[in-house]
Amino acid sequence: MVESTHQGRDGAAQNGARSQIRIVVPDDHSMVSLLGSRDELLHVIERAFRSDIHVRGNEITVTGAPTETELVSRLFTELIELLNGGAQLTPDAVERSLAMLRAGSAERPADVLTLDVLSSRGRTIRPKTLNQKRYVDAIDKHTIVFGIGPAGTGKTYLAMAKAVKALQEKKVNRIILTRPAVEAGERLGFLPGTLYEKIDPYLRPLYDALHDMVDPDSIPRLMAAGTIEVAPLAYMRGRTLNDSFIILDEAQNTSPEQMKMFLTRLGFGSKVVVTGDVTQVDLPNGQQSGLRVVQSILEGIDDIHFCRLNSHDVVRHKLVTDIVDAYNRFDESRVAELKQGAARGGASRKRGR
Repeated sequence: MVESTHQGRDGAAQNGARSQIRIVVPDDHSMVSLLGSRDELLHVIERAFRSDIHVRGNEITVTGAPTETELVSRLFTELIELLNGGAQLTPDAVERSLAMLRAGSAERPADVLTLDVLSSRGRTIRPKTLNQKRYVDAIDKHTIVFGIGPAGTGKTYLAMAKAVKALQEKKVNRIILTRPAVEAGERLGFLPGTLYEKIDPYLRPLYDALHDMVDPDSIPRLMAAGTIEVAPLAYMRGRTLNDSFIILDEAQNTSPEQMKMFLTRLGFGSKVVVTGDVTQVDLPNGQQSGLRVVQSILEGIDDIHFCRLNSHDVVRHKLVTDIVDAYNRFDESRVAELKQGAARGGASRKRGR
């Protein structure tokens, strides 16, 4: 329940009015669940606003600029709704809810953060950002979805969760996980072991995600039966994949020819999710990335969707977001310098004529 009163400030219009909003928390929610142990969550909210926030019993009073007090009120409303949906509030959930509200999205944070993608082994996998929810929704609606974004945005993990869910609901008969075996500085020939042992490091991230979602004891049986297949991209050539959920990971390391080969494996009753980060291409000799090329070729085709995530969707350590943003700024400045250099070179050539 939210009650509000607005108080003007002695006619100083340039300073703006002051408003006060009183929020009454329902009795069926403990204040500890809403504000956190030792007011940890309350401190997160206080740091995000200039308004005065006071708590007494189950009442929260917010005093400040009208636009800000209204935003604080909406934030507490969303947090209470998250609790109603069975979510456990964390500082991260508070910050992400606030970011969505400030972005002015039509979708409520409570709807985004309580969407269950997969419940497995005592934990529930949910999107943590608005773009992640849109990505998950796109996988439901389209046959082919491209998830493009930096490391840590949940592209592969959420796709894997949707694949396991589809298998559980018998919407597909098998899951196929693949990625190109392209080195990031290493060389396959120098790695010890058989071919399978050589390519295992490239497929390990897919195994790790799979182990989070499927009983590890059942994975060997499912793989032996062909229900789950994890293989390098080269193994897809010449096949038609029916009734399958197919994930191509690290797609930025495909050539344009490999990307075309992979996409044309699509059979009846199948769904394809392609994930990658076009800023981390490991292809040798400046070879063109198939993931970059495919965007200009397939954009706008019905039942194919491109979902683009960014640094705000990173769900790893906060430093990962800062690192991604720093590299983006560096790349932008380098492009600007190259353009300036080209312009200066063109001008000097004209003067020399």
